[in-house]
Amino acid sequence: MDSMPPVSLPLTQVLGMTLALQGGVGFQVAASLAEPEPGLALLTLDLSAGSAAPPPALDVLLRLPSPGVYSIWRSNADHDRQVRPDWAPARVVSKATAQAPVISLLDQQDGNLLTVALDDGLHPAELEAGVNEEHADLRVRLRLFRSLRQPAASHRVVVRIDRRALPFQRPLADIGAWWAALYPPMAVPDCGRRPMYSTWYSFHQALDVPRVVEQCRLAKAMGCAAVIVDDGWQCTDGSRGYAWCGDWRPERIPAMRAFVDAVHALGMQFLLWYSVPFVGECAQAHGRFAGRYLRHDARMRASILDPRYPEVREYLIATYERALVEWDLDGFKLDFVDSFHGDGSEPQGAGDGRDIGDVDEAVDRLLSDAMRRLRALKPDLLIEFRQGYVGPLMRTYGNLLRAGDCPADALTNRRRTIDVRLLCGSTAAHADMLMWHPGEAVENAALQLLNVLFAVPQWSMPLDRIPAPQREMATFWTGWWNRHRAVLLDGWLAPHQAAAAYPLIEAGDASERVLAVYDQVVAAPATGIPATLLVVNATLGTGVVLDLPEDLGERTLVVHDCRGRQVARTRVHLGAGLHRLAIPAAGVAELTG
Repeated sequence: MDSMPPVSLPLTQVLGMTLALQGGVGFQVAASLAEPEPGLALLTLDLSAGSAAPPPALDVLLRLPSPGVYSIWRSNADHDRQVRPDWAPARVVSKATAQAPVISLLDQQDGNLLTVALDDGLHPAELEAGVNEEHADLRVRLRLFRSLRQPAASHRVVVRIDRRALPFQRPLADIGAWWAALYPPMAVPDCGRRPMYSTWYSFHQALDVPRVVEQCRLAKAMGCAAVIVDDGWQCTDGSRGYAWCGDWRPERIPAMRAFVDAVHALGMQFLLWYSVPFVGECAQAHGRFAGRYLRHDARMRASILDPRYPEVREYLIATYERALVEWDLDGFKLDFVDSFHGDGSEPQGAGDGRDIGDVDEAVDRLLSDAMRRLRALKPDLLIEFRQGYVGPLMRTYGNLLRAGDCPADALTNRRRTIDVRLLCGSTAAHADMLMWHPGEAVENAALQLLNVLFAVPQWSMPLDRIPAPQREMATFWTGWWNRHRAVLLDGWLAPHQAAAAYPLIEAGDASERVLAVYDQVVAAPATGIPATLLVVNATLGTGVVLDLPEDLGERTLVVHDCRGRQVARTRVHLGAGLHRLAIPAAGVAELTG
């Protein structure tokens, strides 16, 4: 860890932990602590100087005695939830367009031991946690003010420290609400909470308008509400690179308005993909912005625009405005916004045409201005962003947050959608697009959807070319999802065993509970089971074992297989304790009073 002169402050204990500050050289550092409720603290750090200056590096260090930690959650954890040593700690680097400034320590029963978050969702920050070998305790370090900032006479950051003995999802949800009060999120139209069809996995760049319209017709009949037309519309190249991005003329689809009209005639909405920062080597616009790039990406074959120049921001926003009006779009998939960063060779600060000195602040200005102007034209605009730009500020610019690409990887899609859900509050969490080989057994194909039940599904299969049983399955489960989406998206959410990729997930409200089982585990739902209990067998086994916390009495049991065919209907008595329900692979049981 960095060695910096310590700040001398009287504050050394917080919620049973040792706290220290390091750095702050050249500034006065004042710390104040508030405890709005037992186990929850807000640490406010105010830095002040006699004249305007960039803030100095400042670290917050927390030391926990014998915490019983079992795993570490953060927005970029993905498959890595392990407890690491403090010389190679679990780490997340956040800013407006990358990750979220929060890290959480969990015990073996998914209980919160410590969750730490920052109120600053805009500027870069590093959060680390690891075990100290010499003392066998946990060390958490927050590295603040490491990036170049605009000079000011004062700087402030608030650290939220939560040690409440709650299931880990509760502090994370509360942090999402805390951020939402600081950065009000964009409203989500109803369409953003319904299944969609995406062209990416089914077509990639080889977009064919009649075939896409046919997929939309089938997807609409299946229960989808919108199509996302992805990369490929803007050029005739199909090499999967970005060398021809930046002009944003529909070379492959010159009759774009007719394409949009054909989709609208089916009753579906239309979102169009843009790679926001890229101007490709082969684009006519590449020379136009010479000297106004942050860097060149040789692998992408594209240069990264510098949003600190007002003409760059205006070019991008005007491009989206023109497309929205001329083509009557309903929204955008705005991709690669996390690529707005330099390589160290870019000029620093404002000047020479740059009206904003800080890149992250310029990106915030770009996206904020874009949303203000676009929503003035279409208030119910849909904007999709992709993991890992899923932090608090992204919710102000967009209303759909999609799991990162994981084609045909149901397990990863489950983990990623739940990780997005834990922080996104009212913003719609979307799954990565669903795909599989058409030769798959229908039960295997069904698992792709069942693993993302608690997010909005996106389909990306050639629906006219998959076997009839697979289409029957897709239609059944999409309809089932639409019927129960209120509880799946808006009910309380309880993902179990975070370290093991959430093999049991439940969501519920006053009238309905969904319990999805993803592994050969005994499924123990929470107490207070309502009149309707839906048990999803998201495995290839032939049954689910429940450990009921209470006597449910007499219930009607109706079982459907993965294609929606009823295979059982009977009355059963379900007392407290163990019960095995015979549910076919990828099927569902409904228990009603």
